[in-house]
Amino acid sequence: MRLSFQLSLAALLLAAGLLLSFAKNPKLPADPFTASPAEAAWVDSVYNSLTPEQRLGQLFMVAAYSNKEKAHADRIERLVRNQTIGGVMFLQGGPKRQALMTNRLQAAAKVPLLIAMDAEWGLDMRLDSSAHFAKQMTLGAMDDPKYVYQMGRDIARKMRALGVHISFAPVIDVNSNPGNPVIGNRSFGEDQEHVAKLGIQYIRGLQENGVMAVAKHFPGHGDTDTDSHVALPVISTDMAKLTKVDLVPFQQSFEAGVMGVMVAHLYMPLFDTTDAKTTTLSRALVTDLLKDKMGFKGLVFTDALNMRSVSKLYNDGELDAMALAAGNDVLLFSEDVPAALRRIQEAVVAGRLRQEDLDLRIRKILRAKYWAGLAKYQPVTVATMRDSLNLPASKVLAQEIFEHAVTVVKNDDQLLPFQRLDTLRIAAITIGTPAEGPYATIFNKYQPGPVYAVPNRYADDSTFVRIAGRLQGYNVVVVSLHAMNNTPSHSYGLGDGALKFLKQLQANRGFKTVVVAMGNAYGLKFLEDARTLVCGYEDHYAAQLVVPQVLFGALPARGKLPVTVSPTMKVTAGIATPALGRLRYAVPESQGLSSRVLAQIDNIALESQTYAAAPGCQVLVAKNGTVVFDQSYGYCTYDQSQPVTSSTLYDLASVTKVAGTLQAVMYLKDQGKLVLENKVAAYLPELARTNKREMTIRDVLLHQAGLKPGIPTWERTINSNGLKPTFYASIRSDDFPNEVAPGEYSTKAADDSVWAWTMRSGLLPKTRGKYPTEYSDLSFIVMKRVCEKILKRPIEDFLQDNFYRPLGLGSMTYNPLQRFPKSCIAPTEKDTYYRREQLQGTVHDQTAALVGGVGGHAGLFATANDLAVLMQMNLQNGRYGGSRFFQSPVVTEFARPQGAGSRRGLGWDHSDPSKPTGPTSNLSPASTFGHTGFTGTCVWMDPDNQILYIFLSNRVYPDAGNNKLRQYNIRTRIHEVIYKSLAANKTKG
Repeated sequence: MRLSFQLSLAALLLAAGLLLSFAKNPKLPADPFTASPAEAAWVDSVYNSLTPEQRLGQLFMVAAYSNKEKAHADRIERLVRNQTIGGVMFLQGGPKRQALMTNRLQAAAKVPLLIAMDAEWGLDMRLDSSAHFAKQMTLGAMDDPKYVYQMGRDIARKMRALGVHISFAPVIDVNSNPGNPVIGNRSFGEDQEHVAKLGIQYIRGLQENGVMAVAKHFPGHGDTDTDSHVALPVISTDMAKLTKVDLVPFQQSFEAGVMGVMVAHLYMPLFDTTDAKTTTLSRALVTDLLKDKMGFKGLVFTDALNMRSVSKLYNDGELDAMALAAGNDVLLFSEDVPAALRRIQEAVVAGRLRQEDLDLRIRKILRAKYWAGLAKYQPVTVATMRDSLNLPASKVLAQEIFEHAVTVVKNDDQLLPFQRLDTLRIAAITIGTPAEGPYATIFNKYQPGPVYAVPNRYADDSTFVRIAGRLQGYNVVVVSLHAMNNTPSHSYGLGDGALKFLKQLQANRGFKTVVVAMGNAYGLKFLEDARTLVCGYEDHYAAQLVVPQVLFGALPARGKLPVTVSPTMKVTAGIATPALGRLRYAVPESQGLSSRVLAQIDNIALESQTYAAAPGCQVLVAKNGTVVFDQSYGYCTYDQSQPVTSSTLYDLASVTKVAGTLQAVMYLKDQGKLVLENKVAAYLPELARTNKREMTIRDVLLHQAGLKPGIPTWERTINSNGLKPTFYASIRSDDFPNEVAPGEYSTKAADDSVWAWTMRSGLLPKTRGKYPTEYSDLSFIVMKRVCEKILKRPIEDFLQDNFYRPLGLGSMTYNPLQRFPKSCIAPTEKDTYYRREQLQGTVHDQTAALVGGVGGHAGLFATANDLAVLMQMNLQNGRYGGSRFFQSPVVTEFARPQGAGSRRGLGWDHSDPSKPTGPTSNLSPASTFGHTGFTGTCVWMDPDNQILYIFLSNRVYPDAGNNKLRQYNIRTRIHEVIYKSLAANKTKG
């Protein structure tokens, strides 16, 4: 093909127009490669050591894959050795394989290679098992540009660890065409100033951390509806739009010092009217506009020369020579380097290329190598590379990005964030993702409703009809759309059946529908009818983690649309919603703990199973209201037939005292209905004629009222033949309503009998006129009676209505078999002396079982997460989820140690200062409060450091005499790890 380099009349007019445009800004960008004597000496030395042909090889950067066969690596190495190519652009593969291949190629190079990657949203754009941050549309939605810089910085550090020097990022195209199939969510948005601002942050993050940024795709690829990988897009822009919109981010990035720019494969008649001539080959664009008029002095890269939109038009090597003639510096992805070298040499001889121009470009490439540190090249340290690529801080950043990007686009019914969960019956439907994904997992942390999963986003109508039939009784339905794509012509991956189903839901006046799009914001145009609409931008793990937290108000909504979707959803649309103080979920480093140290919990939990201290357990750690560790270990039984999951319910035993009865006590105190200094007899007159007439509420809560640790209760109801028929029946009836165990029911008078025995029980002897502090279950049997007398209702009903349901605690309950199948509940003891069966779902404590499963001291079951919600509300002094459960700082008052050297608060427990070891870590402060439970449970809260720790197990399975949990100090050692984790991160910081 005959090469023509004549400018058209249009191009000449363009050049004149651009001269006037850029004359207004006489200050052209500086040379991004700072000259120095050392640099000049190295560049001269290397340049002079090469033959003319070897120098030309420096202009080429070829594609390499670390996941291909050996023959591919051998071919690339031959190009390095024989053609002295200047660099390699890595595409698909894995980190270790790429590092090994990099070292191999660098060892073969006469001049160290520039290594480049496309890593716009993280290394996982090209490499498996690598970090994903966010696509640029997501970044454009954020309310704070600093996270763009931080992302660039993190990517740069990972690239350097991998031996990479150049990132083909950021994309600074202004995406002004919603139908753009190739840029779309790769752009920061449609506003040129916004794109420029974020692009510069990304560039700084890369270059200030040792990686050359390459802004792309010059002069702007945002206004096209054709994929340049397939066909040559035509952009019929005018001069005004080009200068006022598309070129703005590029000009500002040049002024900010970007070191590289990539020229797009476009057909722009404004520059060159030659039929189907790509901008990559246009001297009017590359030299006259980019270099001369805009003053760019960095490296100019072609877009990939193997793109079929341009490569199919030319013979081998012709495209490379034409690209150099246009003014490009680096030939990216050349398909035939030897042929291209011949074509370049022919063009020099023919006068179509000037050798002195090529020499200047070769020296510029060598200067870039000097800047990248290749004058003192060091191979990749493969042994330590993995740690550098998998820093926990990267996960923190990825989540923070989505925390600032997720956008509430519509909130017409003022439904978000969800608040009074006891008034909402929520069903969730996920389309395009399995039920066990992170979105559904986090969603269920906040409410007990079902999650109906439709993994196939193109499911037929019958699937949606079945789900619709299950929505009776719910007043809110949340539909999340997953696995969306970026193809406008395919409705961004939204199936026709799913869209039809959404319309049917929105037409149903029986409930309100919330629509969540976990994908490209342009796809929202198909969701125009939604009254409540949320955009998550991507279906990445971090996005799935964040969106449910925004829905429930654990996190505020901060994002704004970076593009116009429709006339009703325009750029910058976004409704700010508040944070309600609910538990959040994130990685430990987000709250200043070390995940590496916390991983030691795994070993301790495994030890507890190995030594048969407990068959399994749940461990949860929260810091500053954020759950940073939530793991389930082992099995429900030693036969390993049923794994423990986060949904497994455990018998809380004496943790019931603080999670149940004490909540009611603090509520009554807060309401002024209970006075701590009052005698208990003031509320329970029947005590006035007993030995307990003088004890006060305060003394009872401090376990210093003289009450014995325990008294015979259930023992009075059995004889040598088993259960006494006066107390039990095998059939439930009005007279025997209390299920003690499946098939055994106690008398309705059981609670009154236990109370009568409590009233008649003796007291401990006084010492120096005072009762000793002696932990007693009777204290909470008394307090339950007091509460029910004041409340005039059963304590379990009060707690459900005023605490558990409003908090969304779906698992926290007495008598769980009334609501859950036995398989959901960890078994406790194999009872051989009272109920004479394996206990599973009925309370282990015998006195609580006798009175129907609801004791003041025992009876509650829950998961670690639900217990954490309740305890976090206490740690926040009654504030949670936008509600105030206590109006005064009553929790602080009750949790405070009530005497010098005492381990007792008002109902709450502390470490024992008189002993070297105790139930809490010695590293925890004296303010730490909580409780333990006989079945192998504990909860500890540290108000100084805002740390919450929960451990649930069934150590009493199958024998309550098993004391190995205490013997091996499992719970306390895990508590210790938490504080070591905190200290380790502080030391590191």
